[in-house]
Amino acid sequence: MAEIQLFENLESEGELSCPVCFEIFKAPVLLSCSHSVCKACLQQFWKTRSTQECPVCRRRSSKQEPPYNLALKNLCESFLRDRRESSPEEVCSSHGEKLKLFCLKDKEPVCLVCRDSQKHANHTFQPIDEVVPSYKEELKTALKSLREKLKNREEIRGEYDKTVQHIKTQAVHTERQIEHEFEKLHQFLRDEEQATISALRKEEEKKNQMMKEKLEEMNRHISALSHTIKDIEERMKANDVSFLKVIITLSRGTQPDPERCCGALIDVPHYLGNLAFRVWKKMQDIVQNTPVVLDPNTASPQLVLSDDLTSLTHNKSRQLLPDNPERFDFFHCVLGSEGFKSGTHCWDVEVGNNSAWTVGIMAASYQRKGDAFFREGVWYVQYTGKEYLSLSPEQPAARCPVKDKLQRIRVHLNWDSGNVSFSDAVTNTQLRTFKTTFREMLFPFFQSICETSPLRIIPVRVNISSV
Repeated sequence: MAEIQLFENLESEGELSCPVCFEIFKAPVLLSCSHSVCKACLQQFWKTRSTQECPVCRRRSSKQEPPYNLALKNLCESFLRDRRESSPEEVCSSHGEKLKLFCLKDKEPVCLVCRDSQKHANHTFQPIDEVVPSYKEELKTALKSLREKLKNREEIRGEYDKTVQHIKTQAVHTERQIEHEFEKLHQFLRDEEQATISALRKEEEKKNQMMKEKLEEMNRHISALSHTIKDIEERMKANDVSFLKVIITLSRGTQPDPERCCGALIDVPHYLGNLAFRVWKKMQDIVQNTPVVLDPNTASPQLVLSDDLTSLTHNKSRQLLPDNPERFDFFHCVLGSEGFKSGTHCWDVEVGNNSAWTVGIMAASYQRKGDAFFREGVWYVQYTGKEYLSLSPEQPAARCPVKDKLQRIRVHLNWDSGNVSFSDAVTNTQLRTFKTTFREMLFPFFQSICETSPLRIIPVRVNISSV
């Protein structure tokens, strides 16, 4: 009741303000002279003056630690709480005053008491109603930018969703191709296993037949010898003349002993000796090595690549593929999967009846988006359907000396010496050689706009020889 009565007797909010900081009391203490001051303000005042006197009446305080004025503290807190609840957004949280000014330095709305406080000393202020219009314009501009960013983020999220689905499709297709390729290898090994075992069984059968014939012949010899022995034993019992006749017959008809059977056993080394290596050598007939393999993640949506990633064909309809940074989105191009930053490399491309194509190399930094004409960072030979042209970053387009229609193009790159040459792989006729200094990674580069005939990278034969 005393607090309510005291609050009702206050004439203005100024009577709830500290006489030192002029803000609503915070932790007020009661001096012996009955004046109240914020505890922090009193301590600072005493420290500055080096004396324990009241900041209002200058009367010396008898106590070094004055007690808190709890009634006044509760009134101030109740006052500030009521002001905040009545208009929480327009009232100063420190003084309960209405926010009318904007501090240009601290970028915050303040009340009249804040303006005169130490916290905002020497700051510049403007009325809030003058500041709001300019900030609204800034906010409109910022809001427009945020909406554009939101739209961009939503588009990127859509691309991410497409990428997730494409990853699933890629994984399923790649897994099937892996299974297919390994099944071919497994079938080859099964066939080789069966052929080797079949050859073993044929040799077993042949040698068993040979030994059977040898045994039959030996049985005949044994039977004949047994008969001879029995005859001799009978004649030894006869008279001397008969006995001598037997001796003469034996001396004339003695037969040599049969030879031992050589080579009768299975030729085990023929089947087991270096078995894995011999099978590996035979795999040359089914295993191919293509010096360049295409990267489907760079392929234009209007190109269709073969399952083994060695050929490309143009397609009128665009495939639904993620617009990832590596992919060409305008020109119908694709890059090789491996880039070169040193060494010598060579690959042949079968162009056949393709009506328009480009074959060459491209720098890794070349911009793959948009319709910018191929110039910087590209070295190539091109067939337009009428003529053969060559071009490099250092030299303008020039005609190639071609008499008959090209069927195969050979690209020979020597990164270290800065040479790239193009030739007719059938006649080994040089078409164009560029000399430069390579400074970055280079990728094989292909373009096609023909729907009937693909461009195909020619595999090279694998030669396996023992060391």
